Amino acid sequence: MIHATLHQLIVFEATARHGSFTRAAEELSITQPTVSTQMKQLTKSVGLPLFEQIGKRLYLTEAGRSLLVTCQAVLKDLDNFEMAIADIKGIKQGKLRLAAVSTAQYLIPQILGPFCQQYQGVDVSLELTNHQDLETRMINNVDDLYILSEPPQELNLEIQPFLENPLVVIARKDHPLAGQKKIPIKRLQGEPFIMREMGSGIRRAVQQIFLDHGITVSLRLEIGNNEAIKQAIAGGLGISVLSQHVLNLDPPNGEFTILDVEDFPIQRHWYVVYPKDKKLSVIAKTFLDYLL
Repeated sequence: MIHATLHQLIVFEATARHGSFTRAAEELSITQPTVSTQMKQLTKSVGLPLFEQIGKRLYLTEAGRSLLVTCQAVLKDLDNFEMAIADIKGIKQGKLRLAAVSTAQYLIPQILGPFCQQYQGVDVSLELTNHQDLETRMINNVDDLYILSEPPQELNLEIQPFLENPLVVIARKDHPLAGQKKIPIKRLQGEPFIMREMGSGIRRAVQQIFLDHGITVSLRLEIGNNEAIKQAIAGGLGISVLSQHVLNLDPPNGEFTILDVEDFPIQRHWYVVYPKDKKLSVIAKTFLDYLL
C-alpha cells in the first residue's frame, strides 16, 4: 500500500460508493478509462481484487470492504485537518455532511441559506431519507450531524431540540370545516384521511391521539411522501395530519388551510443529534452552534 496514491483512494471511495466506474468518473470530472486505470493500479498495490462485477454493477470484495473503511477514515481525517488549518487562519471552510428525514426538506434549505451566506467557504452535502435509513447512517457514522423529529433512544446519542415541529390538520380550502373555530376533535369521526406509511412517527402520533379520544377515521389513502399527500388533499381525496413545516414553501393564499381542531397542534420538536463519542469537525461544531 506504500505505492498507493491519495488520488487512487479518492477514486476508489467514489467507485465503491456508486458501484460504477462511470458514475465515479462523472462525480470526479475525469474519464471512465482513468478510473479503470487507477483501480487496476490500486488493486496491484493491495495484491487482492477490490471489486467483483455482477451484471453492470460493481460489488466490493472482502478486501475492498476493508479498504473502504480505512479509506473513509483517511479522507475524513484529511477533511478535518483542512478545516482545522482554515480555522487557525480565521477562515471557516470545508465540508459539512448532513442527513435528515425527508420532511426536513421544507425546513433545512431555509436554515442552510443564511448559514452558507455567512460561511461561503463551506460545502454542504445533504442526504434526505427515512428514519430507518437515518438510523443506519448514524450507526455507520456516515455524516456529521443528523436532523429528525424522533431520535432513536436505543443509540448513545447527543440529542438537542432546536425548533418546534407542530403537527396540524391540513385540508383543502373549500373543505366544509375550513374557517370554523375550535372544531371538536369528535367531528373528525368518519372523515376520509390520507395517512403517512406504517412506522412513520407522524402516523404513530395521529393514531395515538385518535385512540385517546375513541375516534375512528376512514383511511382513504396511505402515502409515504408529504408532497404526494398534499396533491391528494388538493385532489379532494381527504384531509391529513402533517408537520406545519410542509406548508413553508406554499404561497400564503394557496390551496390548503389548517383546520382549527381541538387538541391540535400536536406539539413535537426537531432535534439535531450525533453519536456521543463523536468528535465534531470545526465546520460541524460551527453549524451546530448556529442551529442552536
